[in-house]
Amino acid sequence: MKRITYILLPILVFVFTRCKVDPEIKPELPADNIRQVVPQGWPQPVYQFQNNPLTADGFVLGRTLFYEKMLSRDNTISCGSCHQQFAAFAHLDHSLSHGIDGLFGTRNSPPLFNLNWHPSFMWDGGVNHIEVQPLAPITNPVEMDDNMTNVVSKLSNSSKYKSLFKNAFGTEEVNTERIFKSLAQFMGMLYSYKSKYDLHVNGAQGGEFSAQQTSGYNLFKAKCSQCHTEPLLTDFSFRNNGLSINPILNDSGRAHITSDPSDRYKFKVPTLRNILQTAPYMHDGRFTTLKQVLDHYHTGVQTSATLDPFLLGGIVLTEQEKLDIISFLGTLSDYSFLYDERFKDPN
Repeated sequence: MKRITYILLPILVFVFTRCKVDPEIKPELPADNIRQVVPQGWPQPVYQFQNNPLTADGFVLGRTLFYEKMLSRDNTISCGSCHQQFAAFAHLDHSLSHGIDGLFGTRNSPPLFNLNWHPSFMWDGGVNHIEVQPLAPITNPVEMDDNMTNVVSKLSNSSKYKSLFKNAFGTEEVNTERIFKSLAQFMGMLYSYKSKYDLHVNGAQGGEFSAQQTSGYNLFKAKCSQCHTEPLLTDFSFRNNGLSINPILNDSGRAHITSDPSDRYKFKVPTLRNILQTAPYMHDGRFTTLKQVLDHYHTGVQTSATLDPFLLGGIVLTEQEKLDIISFLGTLSDYSFLYDERFKDPN
């Protein structure tokens, strides 16, 4: 029997070890990856987390809330429903936003990144602070159609969120301020500054342009950069870019906020970073390709009282020049951002 005991003991130990339940493995978020960034040559951001200290736990809570469908009335729509990471947090192939009960919004879902530099939000600039921006889609009847009282109640009844709020803020209390601050930490960390274009302007390896990309870049600087200003590729202004009026939407743009007739049909100039990933284009998603966009600026600009003066007569472009500009625009894709594990849905 003694001999048998010595033979079985290693087997029993092995079986016991293999039957143990593995601990849950969660990806770490290194502290040095959760920090404010100001890329070389960029201006200082408008939002710098002054009253919202950036922490890994705050970021994790904000990321979880971004993908949380409980922020909508019937728990079917999250921020991430209309802002997909692979599309630079825009809504791929959807001209207008899709909300609760299958309802359509009136505007295209814009991409989300480098938001700390934005002095205002939404196509008409109707929100002026990143910490209150989520309130608009949460309460919009054709988007998430809920109110903060309901949202706070639902999250407060979740053991998962009690733990996440305690980690981020020290107590389990769920309130509107904490929801918005944590979302601002996640959205504020959506930095995109590592495209081939960025390597090129910084003289770094991997930033070498082809002859066509170089031609397109020169054309861009001559014909497009007045509005799409480097390095953010937008000047955040509101302009009428000569689109014909959609008779169904009849969207007055910036004038919807200011009630100033001089702002009619003016919309926020979008960034061109990651432009290949964010189709369709314009505030109402009317164009599906960049070729259509350039064709508009060449021959489709509609004259009106508020048309941007730079676009009077359109922008003269040959077919080859259009191709060259599109080739350059391809260098603005930041694949490290588009596939960054930190920004993915944790569920």
